[in-house]
Amino acid sequence: MLPDNATIRSLFLDGPAGRLEALLNAGSPNATHAALVCHPHPLYGGTLHNKVVFHVMKALNGFGFPVLRFNFRGAGLSEGEHANGIGEVEDVRVALDWLEREFPLPIIFAGFSFGAAVGLRAAYSDDRVQALIALGLPAVPAPSDSGALRVYDFEFPRASTKPKLFVSGSRDQFAPPGTLEALVGTFADPKKLVRIEAGDHFFEGRLREMRDAIEAWIREFTAAR
Repeated sequence: MLPDNATIRSLFLDGPAGRLEALLNAGSPNATHAALVCHPHPLYGGTLHNKVVFHVMKALNGFGFPVLRFNFRGAGLSEGEHANGIGEVEDVRVALDWLEREFPLPIIFAGFSFGAAVGLRAAYSDDRVQALIALGLPAVPAPSDSGALRVYDFEFPRASTKPKLFVSGSRDQFAPPGTLEALVGTFADPKKLVRIEAGDHFFEGRLREMRDAIEAWIREFTAAR
């Protein structure tokens, strides 16, 4: 384990569609968990450098956790092509495998938007993952450039009893009032939903509040362990 949690390591993961570009923010020597953060839709500019992803990383790394971010296939320097959220599930599993090899610690998964929808599919039933964080979970169909609607299936994690945190802006166009609340209500406990007042899908101007919500939940989560 890297000794200095200010250290950032650039690396590539061996993915099923080619190499995946990644960054590791090192954790403390006595870290209790490792973390994985997944970025929003790559066809709409989403990468590991997204502002929401960066702030989620900072929140988790602040607890001494090593945090891995990576670019899905076809994004940034990652090889391959976008696979409509299907192949990307395999990319997440590759990242989880890498974290397990590097850090024999329970993992906290976090994802933003597309990264949450895709990552939850890989992480909810993975015994290595102890907790789930979804930022800006797209609770309603979203239009795509082709004119078709992007629809995400959230049947699969409903029975999961892992601790779950959902954070969305009160003005998130992909999770209008009542819609996300109804969806989260179908998930098994323990779970928590935090709406950031006046926040949009990207938490513009509200990133500090989003980060505060994550940090408060992590403190509760780790205190219960």
